[in-house]
Amino acid sequence: MILDGKKIAQDIRRELREQVDALRAQGKRAPKLAVIIVGNNPASETYVNNKLKACAEVGIEAQKIAYPTEITEQTLLTEVHRLNNDASIDGFIVQLPLPEHISESMIMSAIDRSKDVDGLTPENVGRTVQGLPSIISATPRGIRELLARYNIATEGKHVVVIGRSNIVGKPIAMLLMQRPYLSLPGMSAASLGDATVTICHSKTRDLKSICLTADIIIVAAGSPKLLTAEMVKPGATVIDVGINRVDGKLVGDVDFEHVAPIADYITPVPGGVGPMTIVSLLQNTLQAYHEHSR
Repeated sequence: MILDGKKIAQDIRRELREQVDALRAQGKRAPKLAVIIVGNNPASETYVNNKLKACAEVGIEAQKIAYPTEITEQTLLTEVHRLNNDASIDGFIVQLPLPEHISESMIMSAIDRSKDVDGLTPENVGRTVQGLPSIISATPRGIRELLARYNIATEGKHVVVIGRSNIVGKPIAMLLMQRPYLSLPGMSAASLGDATVTICHSKTRDLKSICLTADIIIVAAGSPKLLTAEMVKPGATVIDVGINRVDGKLVGDVDFEHVAPIADYITPVPGGVGPMTIVSLLQNTLQAYHEHSR
């Protein structure tokens, strides 16, 4: 079965629209997101525009803040501190990557945890690792929600994560292995964690043998068609986070054509995890709004 992230994201956007409309009907303001973009990276521009469009669809106010590549680190830090203290802004993101002269870790560390709707600050990541309430990194949250909406339990399952990035690999591993604290529609909290997780990467030996033991494989390595049919056991669930351009076409980290007939569930590229990442950002913005409204 294809895990249709595009359809699920549409369902969630409809739910978010209803929630935002309900807030307005109560005379409350709508949630507001700010997006900082530095330079003119075409991919970053596309990502930012997609996020702004998604906000408009659900009624979340959005503000784009653009700076030239030459901006100094200090100026960007000053802007981050300004947004931290702006009560009208519920959450904001700094679109990555940043120019080489700016420390991404320094900028991320400066963002207020409660406004970090990308879920990338050290404090939010640390709280996720410890199983404490946090704003969860958008892509891992989207993956977990996709599993939940298709009633794919992780409890007691062996999950293999290929990739150890701070954005996907590490947080999704921590999220699925811990004792869960948060329920999602249609599933009990116990079904959304308690997995046995193995993390693999470029130095892992005998990747094929490890993958063949997996009930769920999450591939976020940035390597086109890395996961092939002989690496997947029949009935497994395969989540492809990769986005690669090969011969002008978008392909994932999974050899979809040959793996799909073997897997019980599989995400396509495009149309799988990507739409879930964007809608998770909107969910995180609404979460931040409610936290600030207490």
